Amino acid sequence: MGHDHSHHHSGKNLKIAFFLNLAFTILEIIGGIYVNSIAIISDAVHDLGDSLSLGTSWYLDSKSKKEADKSFSFGYRRFSLLGALINSIVLIAGSVYVIYEAIGRLIEPQHSDAQGMVVFALIGVVVNGYAAWKLSSGKTLNEKVVSWHLLEDVLGWVVVLIAAIILTFKDIHYLDPALSLLITLYILWNVFKRLKETLFIFLQGVPKDIDLEEIKSRILQVKHIASMHHTHIWSLEGEHHVFTAHIKLKNIERFGELLEAKSSVKDILEEYKFHHYTIETELDSETCRLSP
Repeated sequence: MGHDHSHHHSGKNLKIAFFLNLAFTILEIIGGIYVNSIAIISDAVHDLGDSLSLGTSWYLDSKSKKEADKSFSFGYRRFSLLGALINSIVLIAGSVYVIYEAIGRLIEPQHSDAQGMVVFALIGVVVNGYAAWKLSSGKTLNEKVVSWHLLEDVLGWVVVLIAAIILTFKDIHYLDPALSLLITLYILWNVFKRLKETLFIFLQGVPKDIDLEEIKSRILQVKHIASMHHTHIWSLEGEHHVFTAHIKLKNIERFGELLEAKSSVKDILEEYKFHHYTIETELDSETCRLSP
């Protein structure tokens, strides 16, 4: 029950974040035109990209909850991972755009409407801050990447707010683009780390929170187990892991001894909270038909 609740919670959080971001984007476009601020209109374009990204995440997150069928026998959980990948790419593209704009403004400084910036910065911090907070406790990679997406906006608006307050008293044209550049580079560094983690799971790497050698060592200590091969661990989307293995048995004289060995292995695997596990047992007289 708790498992289903956490998934419902993540979808609800993505839905809230999407509608908040979309509403704020529309407000930005209207406000940017009203105060005649290219900076705010440019950010509105960036936030429009965020809204599309959040909408994609929300859709893929809801898709990931579908049960297994004939097309996807493990279910649709990896669709959530696809959302994380798409969002990482969008965020990198958005960050490159921000860096380009910031460098341009360092080369050719522009005057900003400080009072208009203060008003929109305060709204931006509150709206994006609330959305980022709602997703900060997310467990899936999709939620984590979206949370960074929103954090970029929060930090960006904090920069705008600080710069606007300073610009109210002193007209320093390079302040806003310089701070934006530093924060975007910091966000980009974290996104690359998330992207690396996402691609690692896509390539079916062994999850970082699971020690494969420890599991093999414990299973090999079970009575009547001679060896293991074709042992695989991977993750569906960073949260739910899968285990499969072929286990070679020895000195089996009764069927009950085979059942005892399998039961002992299952007891070990259940400690690791695998979402799914499969054990193939082979007697010492059998030969595995799969290539090593």
